[in-house]
Amino acid sequence: MQDLREIEGGVSGLSLPTVASTFSISGHLRYLEKAKALGDILVVGVNSDASVQVLKGSRRPVLPLEERMELLSGLECVDYVVSFDEPTPLELITALKPHTLVKGGDWGKENIVGKEVVESLGVKWCLFLLSRETLLPASLKRLSSVMQNRD
Repeated sequence: MQDLREIEGGVSGLSLPTVASTFSISGHLRYLEKAKALGDILVVGVNSDASVQVLKGSRRPVLPLEERMELLSGLECVDYVVSFDEPTPLELITALKPHTLVKGGDWGKENIVGKEVVESLGVKWCLFLLSRETLLPASLKRLSSVMQNRD
């Protein structure tokens, strides 16, 4: 991973898709691969542990920030990983000025915080629908079932 400051404000001649999430489910891999296909350099913003707790509750995240960032940085499709403490990635997006903002289709464009600011920057939207069976509650339910049935 290179220093993110190298790309703040955009990269001349390269397309920069950006993704931001809590990153806790297997469906995110396919989501990230699709996001990378939209441009040259994929920047992934990861909510800090504190911001995940604000968004998802005190029992989350399942993995601490350092582990989530390590897993993401090991993916071939990911070029940069950066954390943010705010509940939304608006400050990150404003600093990076990406060409495309990629979100899970379950959000819906109208529900994304800072939509007006992002649109004023000229950022395109791309929404990818995640499979229900890969969402964290379903994954945790399967894991719990396996653990309960162990001998």
